[in-house]
Amino acid sequence: MTRDIVVLSDPQAVADAVADRFLTRIRAAQERGEVPQVALTGGTVARLVHRQVAARAASYGIDWGRVVFWWGDERFVPAGDPDRNEVQAREDFLRAVGATRVHPVPDSTGCPDVVTAATRYGDLLRAEGGGAFDLVMLGMGPDGHVASLFPGFPQLDRDDTIAVPVTGSPKPPPERVSLTFAALNRSKAVWFLVTGAEKAAATARAWAFEGSVEETPARGISGPSVTWFVDEAAAG
Repeated sequence: MTRDIVVLSDPQAVADAVADRFLTRIRAAQERGEVPQVALTGGTVARLVHRQVAARAASYGIDWGRVVFWWGDERFVPAGDPDRNEVQAREDFLRAVGATRVHPVPDSTGCPDVVTAATRYGDLLRAEGGGAFDLVMLGMGPDGHVASLFPGFPQLDRDDTIAVPVTGSPKPPPERVSLTFAALNRSKAVWFLVTGAEKAAATARAWAFEGSVEETPARGISGPSVTWFVDEAAAG
């Protein structure tokens, strides 16, 4: 595994840098004849990134009908709920660029419970996924959680499935669906998007020589290439 950290001045600088790298990576993959599979994240800095992607996309010549989008986690709430990462991403850039191969996590409107939603999403990834992501983008909480894999939760130890239900989330809403480490780490590249002084302690724990995934789930990300894009406040 290669691991790098890129420190930028503030959240907007992170968004600008990540958007350009994202567009460059997708274009290069298509030039190689590939159909990139991308797992998106939610959160404030992700929304900044997505808006910059929409603003810059026209100059990159990407065929957005040949990019497949997934999510690393999602809130189990009704369809169209503004808290859903999918809704935010569609508003911020997917609709603007004309993306058509978009695979949202099942919502509570069309799915009876969060367990079924996780099972269905795992089945969809097996059926429609490429076996590995070209890119996974992740945020990180002040507690060190990634996707919806929280410190001390049993989902941290699941390596026998793609997607898991999460109940009793310490961050509302309480029910979520998350990809497991086994799925997230099947990626050519993972990019962390982390900003704000409240993330500095978790960033330090994630990069420390010693520590546990149980305490800081971000330590469980171990794909072949992991890059952290952080602002000065999060770098601490």
